[in-house]
Amino acid sequence: MQKDERDLLDLLKSELEFLENQGYRREPETAWRSKYVFEDSPSCLNYYAEQNPRPCAECALSYLVPPALRSAKFPCRHIPLTMSGETLDSLYRYSDRAEIENTVGTWLRNAIQRLEEERTAVQASHNGAWLKGRPLYTKQHPKCANPACSTAFHWTGGGKFFRFRPDPIRSTTSTPEGAAPRGIHGVKHYWLCERCTHVFTLAYDERHGVIIKLLWPEIVAQPSRKASAA
Repeated sequence: MQKDERDLLDLLKSELEFLENQGYRREPETAWRSKYVFEDSPSCLNYYAEQNPRPCAECALSYLVPPALRSAKFPCRHIPLTMSGETLDSLYRYSDRAEIENTVGTWLRNAIQRLEEERTAVQASHNGAWLKGRPLYTKQHPKCANPACSTAFHWTGGGKFFRFRPDPIRSTTSTPEGAAPRGIHGVKHYWLCERCTHVFTLAYDERHGVIIKLLWPEIVAQPSRKASAA
């Protein structure tokens, strides 16, 4: 599977700009239907692909789709947009164009703000203020080990488990997916949510303990690429 190299943050910003410029309200090329959000915008992986379209599963937006629905015909229609779980798939059934665009616009602004805050936190870690991972089992509700991510833990939600011992030589051992925590003295368990695993990993640092690290440090070391059509 070929990876979508576009930066997710830039992609969402581009989509918001298209939405605010009423890109979905312009006369559609296909007069028999209205435009679909994501599918009929430049953010779509196949926007300019008249032949040999790429699988939707390769699109950067697929990281935002629940794992169980990524094989759907139109995965982007299943991105949760509200706390109650509204998606484009459900909004198309009973909402008008104005309500759909308002819901998507609100979701885009919140998602952009969240990603920017995470990037800022990771940038700070590269400047010496290490971002420490949060153990899965604490007095608070279990969540992603990334302190800047609020995704709650769920056994069927995908992601990746880690366990770390105080001994740095053995600290990189990860538990099998879905494994329950063991009562081993000194071992702490961590979980990165599905989306964060595409950007971050966990590592043991002798001075700072378990820290968040970028899989691709150049994301913060260089200017972000602008979203472009495939």
